Amino acid sequence: MSTTDFFWNLGDLFQASFVIFEVVGNYFNYLLILLGFFGFIYWMNFQRKLSAKSNVPSEVSHPDFKSWYSKEDQKLK
Repeated sequence: MSTTDFFWNLGDLFQASFVIFEVVGNYFNYLLILLGFFGFIYWMNFQRKLSAKSNVPSEVSHPDFKSWYSKEDQKLK
């Protein structure tokens, strides 16, 4: 077997492995979009729960925003 035959066989193997993309189609892309969407919802709910536990003002316009950082021993709940 010459190197030419080896590379042709290797190319045929790679070409045959791409058949899986024709079988899967766009379903994998749809799965990733749904996974990202539900992951974003989970992350936002988790952030909402953490923000509710926090005693740090989240808005710059909040009246306690400037004084919060100047107080000694200010800690989170």
